Amino acid sequence: MTAVLTRPDDESVRPDPVEALRPPTDREVTLLGRGMPTDRLRGWVVTLVLTLIGGIVRLQNLGVPTDKGSPVFDEKHYVPQAWQVLRNGGYEDNYGYELVVHPPLAKQLIAIGEWLFGYNGWGWRIMPALAGTLIVLLTIRIARRLTRSTLLGAIAGILVISDGVLHLQSRMGMLDIFIALFVLAAFACVLADRDQVRERLATAVREGWVNESVWGPKLGFRWWRFGTGLMIGLTFGVKWSALYYIVAFGLLTVFFDVAARRAAGVERPWLGTIRRDVLPALWAILVIPFLMYFAAYWAWFASETATDRHYTEIKDIAPGFFAWVPPALRSLADYTGNVLHFHETLVTPKDNPHPWESKPWTWPMGLRPMLYSYNGEATGCGESRCISATMLIGTPAMWWAAIPMLGWAAWRSIFRADWRYAAVLVGYLGGYVFWYTNIDRQMYFFYATPLAAFLVLGLTLCLGQILGSARRGFERRGTGLLVVSLYVGLVVANFAWLWPILNGIAITNGQWEAERWLPSWR
Repeated sequence: MTAVLTRPDDESVRPDPVEALRPPTDREVTLLGRGMPTDRLRGWVVTLVLTLIGGIVRLQNLGVPTDKGSPVFDEKHYVPQAWQVLRNGGYEDNYGYELVVHPPLAKQLIAIGEWLFGYNGWGWRIMPALAGTLIVLLTIRIARRLTRSTLLGAIAGILVISDGVLHLQSRMGMLDIFIALFVLAAFACVLADRDQVRERLATAVREGWVNESVWGPKLGFRWWRFGTGLMIGLTFGVKWSALYYIVAFGLLTVFFDVAARRAAGVERPWLGTIRRDVLPALWAILVIPFLMYFAAYWAWFASETATDRHYTEIKDIAPGFFAWVPPALRSLADYTGNVLHFHETLVTPKDNPHPWESKPWTWPMGLRPMLYSYNGEATGCGESRCISATMLIGTPAMWWAAIPMLGWAAWRSIFRADWRYAAVLVGYLGGYVFWYTNIDRQMYFFYATPLAAFLVLGLTLCLGQILGSARRGFERRGTGLLVVSLYVGLVVANFAWLWPILNGIAITNGQWEAERWLPSWR
């Protein structure tokens, strides 16, 4: 996506072909950094092959397990609601159940699968599986952009395919895999916007007019930043946790802009960013997501019988100061307030806690996984008694490295000003730290699903440093490649070991015990 860069007086600038041939200045080199790999064809071949493998891994035997043909675990909430959406043309209306506690977008997506395949495991899981497959593609491309290496992009693809959390969540009719997808897509747009801004400023430096204003040049319409807002808006249409990514990615783009203007030699980079970039950023990353949130309720607004569609009229709520607001919007506001109250008061009784509840300090290392299904009377394992179970477990070879990775990322961000680690850290923490604001409410490990791709990206950056540059010599590069290969092999082997309990395959009781390594896994 390109746009015409303009001088402060808004006159179009056409590159001088003679100027374009001269060597780049130091500022240009600093702005542009290391270029993207030139092996575009190979990069896409690697991406598509690994994405295909990831899709096959996620789609195999997708209809298993079920609870005698019905959904398992929290699928029991969202799968019937998606069926309501399909029946009604886009909205939910089950007043008897009255547990519509999330925006409708993900349920509308699940409904597409139910329309294609019917009310069965394939029907309610096909769209999550496709979302999980797209996460593989995005992770490869993001890692390639962060590291400027097709090899490391491929390594990231192997790691993300081999993660137990993303694998199982891609095979469940639940909402969180869609959050992971849209957040990762928003992050990809943020990174692409960063590179585009620097390319435009490099043009201004090369042509000698970057400092015609103390604020620096105007950067034109930024399509990738607009795309960030759209992707966050899609996240908002799934769950409210998108609010925290609005803050995280909004601040990240501001700091990227300041750093770019400073690198370009702009006299007042902070004031220039505030003057030139902040208002458009607020429009793109704040206003657009809220507009898309309302758009997600298009069918709700168009209906007469959707859940709480006429809440203010039915309850005869006095509008007061908000009489000027249309009744439909007031009903949505009251409906939203009721949902917020539900979430705030969703506290586990101290005398009857949920057996698989966990708190956020256990999530980085996956210390308290979740049992999604269990059948102690399965057959097919070669013994008289078999067990078929699915358990949400992050592949330990990766998740147990989360704390060291986060610590190293923080060190590189603070003391080496490494923007790549800083960006990954923002993405990870944007989906993590807010869970500490209400520790008493019910929480479960599947809330950590959006963290998984950022864990993979952080580990990939670390592996890139272990691998080392080809310029550091054959022996150093060879040693680094050996270490990286051994680690990737360990991850794949660990994923293969967990395969039976990630896919509900019948196993013996002895193997079931062997699969659960820690006491907290039981």
